[in-house]
Amino acid sequence: QVHLVESGGGLVQPGGSLRLSCVTSGFNFGGSAMNWYRQVPGKARELVAAITSTGDNTIYADSVKGRFTMSRDNAKNTVYLQMNSLKPEDTAVYYCDAPRIGRGQGTQVTVSS
Repeated sequence: QVHLVESGGGLVQPGGSLRLSCVTSGFNFGGSAMNWYRQVPGKARELVAAITSTGDNTIYADSVKGRFTMSRDNAKNTVYLQMNSLKPEDTAVYYCDAPRIGRGQGTQVTVSS
């Protein structure tokens, strides 16, 4: 059974940092690219970052370039999203996603003073 479980969200002040984690099981994690999405109620889902199966290449949405870093540990079946210099507009539910396999339940990130 496929599982993706995000953690690390919370309330943070503007300019702060959070590190999201997504622990996975039930599929060939090392053979799968991974994505982080975010969604705000009433808005379309946004692809925040993506990483290749080996972790050699990443892409980022323009809105987060230079502030967010996606990484993975294939030995731990885990993907991460380091978020720095957070802004109120980063407030959303963040999901990790394994293309064509599944996604997690999400973790809420709220950036507010």
